[in-house]
Amino acid sequence: MSSRAVYTFLFLLVLLFCPHHIFAQGAATISVDLKQETGDMKPIWAWFGHDEPNYTYMKDGKKLLAELAALSPVPVHMRVHNLLNTGNGEAALKWGSTNAYTEYAQGKPVYDWHLVDSIFDTYIKLGIKPYAQIGFMPEALSSHPQPYRHHWQPGHDYNEIYTGWAYPPNDYNKWEELIYQWVKHEVGRYGKKEVESWYWEVWNEPNISYWKGTMTEFFKMYDYAAHGVKRALATAKVGGPEVAGGSSQSGMRFLKAFIEHCISGTNYVTGKIGSPVDVISFHAKGNPTLVNGRVRMNMAPQIRDIREGFKIVASYPQTKNIPIVIGESDPEGCAACGMATNPSNAYRNGTMYSSYTAASFARVYELADSLKVNLMGAVSWSFEFEDQPWFYGFRDLSTNGVDKPVLNVFRMFGMMKGKRVEVKGNRMHELQTIADSSVRGLNTDIGALAAKDKATATVMLWNYHDDDIQNAGETINIQINDIPAKAVTITQYCIDQEHSNSYEVWKKMGSPQSPTEAQIRELEKAGQLKIAGKPENKNVIKGHLKTSIILPRQGVYLLKLDW
Repeated sequence: MSSRAVYTFLFLLVLLFCPHHIFAQGAATISVDLKQETGDMKPIWAWFGHDEPNYTYMKDGKKLLAELAALSPVPVHMRVHNLLNTGNGEAALKWGSTNAYTEYAQGKPVYDWHLVDSIFDTYIKLGIKPYAQIGFMPEALSSHPQPYRHHWQPGHDYNEIYTGWAYPPNDYNKWEELIYQWVKHEVGRYGKKEVESWYWEVWNEPNISYWKGTMTEFFKMYDYAAHGVKRALATAKVGGPEVAGGSSQSGMRFLKAFIEHCISGTNYVTGKIGSPVDVISFHAKGNPTLVNGRVRMNMAPQIRDIREGFKIVASYPQTKNIPIVIGESDPEGCAACGMATNPSNAYRNGTMYSSYTAASFARVYELADSLKVNLMGAVSWSFEFEDQPWFYGFRDLSTNGVDKPVLNVFRMFGMMKGKRVEVKGNRMHELQTIADSSVRGLNTDIGALAAKDKATATVMLWNYHDDDIQNAGETINIQINDIPAKAVTITQYCIDQEHSNSYEVWKKMGSPQSPTEAQIRELEKAGQLKIAGKPENKNVIKGHLKTSIILPRQGVYLLKLDW
């Protein structure tokens, strides 16, 4: 008997003998109104990032990038750290290098773009757009170059990573010239039109130890970098500041000061008022913990980071319409910290990560609507870690070339197009509740995100709770209104313990660290998005359709209606 069958059997026993316990929460209902449009189904989810740029052109990196490009109806954007770091291109956790800039003994610059080209060529061939991060500081330009290359490993002090690359330049004119030469090179390689479609952003989390200078020095470094970008291509788009913790005191203070510098500060290069800013960015993170040996997620800090960042950008008339990118938007803050050293990160392999992703992105759309900001993207800082143990518990989308359940949420998002429409649910937690206390207590968050396009509609549903507990879930009664057809075909896609879940299949194999070729093929197949049963044809009565599903706890389903 499958695990889901066992869950369902136990659920029915509880229903038979303890009906008051089941229905104390009330029957779960979802109502979708296709006439009530709430906004565009902007693919804000089609943005990804990671620390290790050299993984880009490696075997599993290229495979995952191809999958991301294939699942998205628009070009995916990629943001990576360490693009200007000095080194031999060796890939390591939280490290990467391109050796783009070195100097001869007399200080004459040497530019070498072959590793940067390997990274960007991989993107461009797949139709992916770089969200090009300007950083970090090359060793020859660092004002405090030693030590430079770190060798951090999970379990070590995180502060080990902050070395010579995190310091201001020793020569701001050489820094500006480096950025000018870089952008000029990209225009020559890919053409003006292509590079005009990119966004460039300067640095990462300058309000914490990623920047070892002062705030004033950051603004100076930013001005010189932005000047180099615009000098190479006047129509290029550049921005920042990618602060950590949009709702933290240091994050809010830094973001406000950055915007005010760009609006009314004296530009360190030109001496004039103002600095170019075409995109504004900040980061948002949740905070899982371990309670009695079980993971407990906490979405509230992430939602508050986003809310406060949006409020700050919207509070200035000069920036309220500028595109915003949440440069990292994740359940917590360290992608390379696996569950062996950080047991609170044990949510990452299974469906907990999937349901959290679905529920949190829905709230991001809601926040952007309510605060009327121009949200362009929310970067999931999740990629892959080359040649690492199987299902080690990194925050990644695949392991050794096998897709994890969370990647299938993005495959679902890729099918959602057109206009977002109104959803009401009697068990869908209010946005303010999520921001205050996440999803605690008896009731799970049973919610939905819905969209409509020509002759089709999609409804993503989740059954999420902070506590990492699995069960058979609950019946959800769904009503879809104002369907402009007399009949529809419904296809149901599922992510749960039995569907679209390579992790459960791997565990049933005995959790092999050296799986056979046949096992790898089976895992690759299990990692794909699955349809439950066969598509059903259903009649629509006066524009209304009623249907029901049983959605397991921490599961995510997508209903696709075609007519």
